[in-house]
Amino acid sequence: MEPLLLRVDEAARLLGIGRTRVYDLIRLDLLQSVKVFGARRIPRTALDAYVQSLMDKAA
Repeated sequence: MEPLLLRVDEAARLLGIGRTRVYDLIRLDLLQSVKVFGARRIPRTALDAYVQSLMDKAA
């Protein structure tokens, strides 16, 4: 079973980008995130939605 929430470094690894770029995407409201007890997490569904938006733009 895949985790529902990913750490920033996990999301970066899955996207093939750096942690700083993930924080940039969050800051620009291109990637949704939540805070859990002060720790930034990216819902797996948000990561999937971001990738889908990239695919839609490319089409």
